[in-house]
Order: sequence, then C-alpha cells, then structure tokens
Amino acid sequence: METGHDQVIAGLDIGSSNVTTVLGRKIPEGVEILGKGECPTEGMRKGAVVNVDATVKSIRSSVSEAERVTGLKVESVFVGISGPLIKSFNSHAAISVKNEKEVTQADFTRVLEIAKTVELPNDREILHVLTQEFIVDDIAGIKDPRGMTGIRLDARVHVVTNDIHGARNLIRCVEKADLNIESLVLSPLASADAVLTAEEREVGVALVDFGGGTVEMVIFYDGALRHSFVLPLGGGNITSDIAIGLKLPNADAELLKISSGCAMIQKVRRDDLVELPGVGGRQPRPLRRQHLSEIIEPRAEEIFALLQKEILRSGCDESLGAGVVLTGGCALLEGLADLGERVFRMPVRRGGPIGISGCVETVNSPACSAAVGLVIYGSQSYETIVGPDDGQLSEGIFNRVKKYLSDFF
Repeated sequence: METGHDQVIAGLDIGSSNVTTVLGRKIPEGVEILGKGECPTEGMRKGAVVNVDATVKSIRSSVSEAERVTGLKVESVFVGISGPLIKSFNSHAAISVKNEKEVTQADFTRVLEIAKTVELPNDREILHVLTQEFIVDDIAGIKDPRGMTGIRLDARVHVVTNDIHGARNLIRCVEKADLNIESLVLSPLASADAVLTAEEREVGVALVDFGGGTVEMVIFYDGALRHSFVLPLGGGNITSDIAIGLKLPNADAELLKISSGCAMIQKVRRDDLVELPGVGGRQPRPLRRQHLSEIIEPRAEEIFALLQKEILRSGCDESLGAGVVLTGGCALLEGLADLGERVFRMPVRRGGPIGISGCVETVNSPACSAAVGLVIYGSQSYETIVGPDDGQLSEGIFNRVKKYLSDFF
C-alpha cells in the first residue's frame, strides 16, 4: 500500500475480544498513525481460532473500517500472534573466530545460526530469534561484535516458538479475508514497541498485556528480551465470574465490568451503588459496587499471583528496576494498577502507545497497544527475514526458519 511515495503499514491485532486494525506510515520522526478500524471478535478463544468463518468476518469488518476512515486500500498486514501454545527459551552458542582475528559478518551470522539450531517437536516452529548479547573472549554485554578482535565469539539469544497448526489456522483466516501477511509477530513483543521506553528496557521491566482471553508477559533488561510467558486467563474470566456471581448474561456482565468494575475493594466507597440490568423483562435493580469488586478482585489477584510466580521462576525478579507496565484492553479496569503494586511489590503503571504522531487520539488507549506496535514493528528494520518461496506464505512459513534477528538495543 502506498500513499504518495510513502508505504503504508497495517497492523492487525486479532484478539479474543476485538480485532483491531491500525494503519500508519514511517516518517523521519518515527511513525504517523493514519487511522484505525475495530470490531468485536467472533471466532477466537484464548488467542486461538475456534471458528474460521466468524474470524474471517471479524477481520474483514475491522480492516474495512480502517479503509473507510483513511480512504486507503489494505492489501498486506503485520499480524500479531499469541496464545498459551507460544513457548520460548534462552539459547547460547559459541564459535572460534576464523583465523583468530577480527569478528566478521560471516562469524556473526554463523554463531546466530548455531544458537537457533535447536531440536523442536514436529508440531512447533521458530517464530523469533532475538539477540540478547554477544561475548568476545571475556568481554560480555556486547551489542554488536563485528569489527572486534578476539579468539572466541559467544551469542545469547531468546527463541520464541509457535504451534504450527494454530498459526496455520490464523494464517488461513487472514488469507480468506483477502490479505497478504508481511510477517507474524509475537503480540506482546509488538505491544512492547508501542508502550515501553528505551530507559525501561535498559533498567528492567515486565510488560503485562492483559487481554480478554490471555495475559501475556515479556521481561526486558539491559535492553534485551529475557523472558516471555503466556497465561491462559484474562479479562474474559473476570467477566464470567461476574456473570455467574450476579446471574447475568455474559454481555451484560462485560458492560457492568467496564462501566463500574474496580479491582480493589478498598478503593470503592461503601455507599456506592450501580444499576444491575434486569433479566427476562425484570426491572433493573441497585447493587452495592463493593459487591461487584468482591467478585473482581480475587480473580485479578489470582492472575497477578501467577505472573509473580513466573517472574520468580524466570530469575528476573531482582532485575526489574522499572517495575511492571500494564497494557491491553483490561488494563483500563479501575484499581488494577493498585492491585498490581500490592501483589508484585513494585511500581506498576498503565501504559498506552507512546512516541507516535498523526491520529494519536484514535489509538490513545492500552487496548490499541498491540496493533500500534505492529505498525511500529513493520516500520523498523529490526530483522533480517528469510522470505517464503514465490509468496507461498501459508506453506512456506512452516517449512522454513524465519530469521528474526532483533537486537532491541
């Protein structure tokens, strides 16, 4: 897609609650946002496709809305991928520098190839290989070793893998919506591009993308991705708890959560009342808002406790100088950041897209972080990508290793 001489980049975030399409373009100052399309998701559950036709319909509606407001035609998209079937791990490789002289491009490429050469089950494929640091002889923390002199070159990388069948279903849906896929991108990685500052990545931060079907966490320090994790719980679980506890339809429970929910009972006044929708023709009735919080807080606290356990398991708990940043649609829930500070015992802030220009007001929400991040991701030459043969993405994506060599430095 082009407007004038500028290529337009489309980010497509297919979440469990909403499909969001954001269009933007690269400008000298960064990224200019051109417009957004959004519609409720039908056919997705916890980051996975459960109904192809319904998902295709949602994608088309979201993209059509973005096209309508911008007057542009969307042909290709950067697509976010997430879900509990995403798995990641750290890998390490070492080589002898040829002729024990200067580290060349060939050495650089070779050590990264070895670092990502790992045995995977037949149903998994590498999605990203993200560099953390290089070590030349005994000098650690090197961001780019090329041109240095040494005998041994080490590389430490973070490898993200996806489930082949789940990714294939997602790709089929996008293709059925008559769109080409530029790249699949781990959704919280894209959100991090939109929400985090360089300083936060450097001193250490956990980004928690709180979605409707899943909660995804990525941990950075020293400028690099160190750990990633997907929890198969989300805002939808909170909604279900409200629906069960107050005997409401799910749609009414969701509206009540958004309009009156609070994740901390302590922040709600005793005399605050909310209107409970009537069911089956009955009249609406008043409800103490504290009672609503008594349903929400335990589930939100459980989700944060599981994330805290994962932070401890990762060994990164002492490296989070910037604390936790909450983003995603459910980050808008009142009291969630305060509850997070109580559970994580560190600073927590709510984060939306930063460092962008153009139609900023249309995407100025944590709910848009992933879609905006996909546009930012597409605008930057983070990676060297091995492309599919003759455009056969749906087949080639599973029969090749996609070399994503991001340094985030």
